[in-house]
Amino acid sequence: MPLLGHAGIEPVEPPQVSRRLLLATGVAQVRLVIVRAADAPTYVEYGGADVGVTGKDVLMEYGGQGLYEPLDLGIARCRLVIAGRPGANVTARRVRVATKYVNITRRYFAEQGRQVELIKLYGSMELAPLVGLADLIVDLVDTGRTLQANGLAPLEHIADISSRLVVNRAAMKTKHRLIKPFLARMQAAVAAMHRSAANSGTTGKS
Repeated sequence: MPLLGHAGIEPVEPPQVSRRLLLATGVAQVRLVIVRAADAPTYVEYGGADVGVTGKDVLMEYGGQGLYEPLDLGIARCRLVIAGRPGANVTARRVRVATKYVNITRRYFAEQGRQVELIKLYGSMELAPLVGLADLIVDLVDTGRTLQANGLAPLEHIADISSRLVVNRAAMKTKHRLIKPFLARMQAAVAAMHRSAANSGTTGKS
């Protein structure tokens, strides 16, 4: 929302208090669609929205072809990692891996010629190795404190994650007169955020 505000787009109702899922803004041609981050690529690819914001982890898991990813917003930075008990054998002949990122995990291990048994979970990943459900987990990590508190540690790095701006490929062509200026304003907002973070000695993470 601060980045949108910097780009001149403010909702007429605060999304934090409104129950509406489709919000008008001060810009006549722009409305905000409130959806879960995991659903944002679907809305954008199939034309329910022209532009969306979601995490790189969601985009990697989704794997849609109808999306253009023009801008890293530089917020919500974290890492996607393989984690387990310190010293765990990640190269064993066959290991069980718990994750909600089954597509990413399958591709990652397949590219290395390693076989894994995937167990899909939606939360509390750190519990899986502790109760013997899985040998390893694949999950997002920020500070690593939750892993450490549960006796786990990052073992392999898969990808750096942050929030990304995505655009419907068809809309990029048919609505370029609206979308291109919007992208330019968002790029300026991201650049301003980084300058501010550099001046204050912070990283710009959220």
